[in-house]
Amino acid sequence: MRNRYIDLLRALAIARVVVYHTTGWAVLTIAFPAMGVMFALAGSLMAASLDTHGVRAVGRRIRRLLPPLWMTAALFVPAMLVSGLKLDHRLLLWLLPLNDPPANGWGSLALSVIWYLRDYLWFVLVSPLALVLFRRFPVPMVLAPLALLGAIQLGLPANTVVADFGLYFGCWLLGFAHHDGMLARMPRPLLLGLAAACALPGAAWFLTHPGPRGFDLNDIRLGDGLWTTGFVLVILGLAPPAASWVDRLAGVRRVVTVLNGRAVTIYLWHMPIVVGVTAVLIRYGLWHEDATGLALRLAIVVALVVLVVTMFGWVEDVAARRKPVLVPGGRRIPAPRPVVRERMARPLTGSTGQAVSAG
Repeated sequence: MRNRYIDLLRALAIARVVVYHTTGWAVLTIAFPAMGVMFALAGSLMAASLDTHGVRAVGRRIRRLLPPLWMTAALFVPAMLVSGLKLDHRLLLWLLPLNDPPANGWGSLALSVIWYLRDYLWFVLVSPLALVLFRRFPVPMVLAPLALLGAIQLGLPANTVVADFGLYFGCWLLGFAHHDGMLARMPRPLLLGLAAACALPGAAWFLTHPGPRGFDLNDIRLGDGLWTTGFVLVILGLAPPAASWVDRLAGVRRVVTVLNGRAVTIYLWHMPIVVGVTAVLIRYGLWHEDATGLALRLAIVVALVVLVVTMFGWVEDVAARRKPVLVPGGRRIPAPRPVVRERMARPLTGSTGQAVSAG
């Protein structure tokens, strides 16, 4: 049975990412650190999948992630090749992005969000071993990414993948803790104390070390990692056992269902849409930083995201081996029941002559 609280958090995270990239509001990275939340939720689901399917869960997760990427690459890679992208063996990374796949010019920005899929793949691949180690040494395992993050801040050389393990893998491990019920069993004062012990130094760091865009946490990795860890501890540690109210509100249920069922498509396509809309608005002098300009950009981006989801979102259904639909979560029409004439209807009876239930 689906955990609607996790579905709600993932829907909020996806929506926040789209709004952030459309508006550039740095405060959103503090108010709701969406990427850390998404990795934490994915970690919880990965632990559940490993418990159910064993190591096969790795292949199942990768299978659900890659086809939407391949659809995107099938459209954008030829366009980049036409515009000057070098044809070489590194293009194979578009099939399995264990490192950043090549892009050029406009593609480098429009497809910059691929880093999330890269990190997700690595986290999935190491999860079978990481889950075993986490269940034996939970505290050292959660502290290890933060220690790595601090060491990199002090000058330890690391490539992008290793650096992102320091930044986000701790959130993935907190997802393990959520799945195992560790956070729910933790006394509230201890949980909130640990969250404060992470979040407060994180806040002190980013407030005293602003980046080129001010307090945008994407530019302040140490502050981002500490603040996000504290945030995830709170939202998962205080998670309700269920969020059934989501399904009682038809509008909320539909939005949450669509955002979850098309999360990868929305994530992959929203940035090319934002880049394209920005270029067109600037070209025709329609770019404005006031409320009207922001509302116009957001409305156009959302409309185009809806269009793309309708056109390509079915790939996620195929990847998950579900029946493809244009928009998930629609009302299902029950199959017509056969009409039986009353005079021909007879009760089913057993050998004793007593009526037997048909189901």
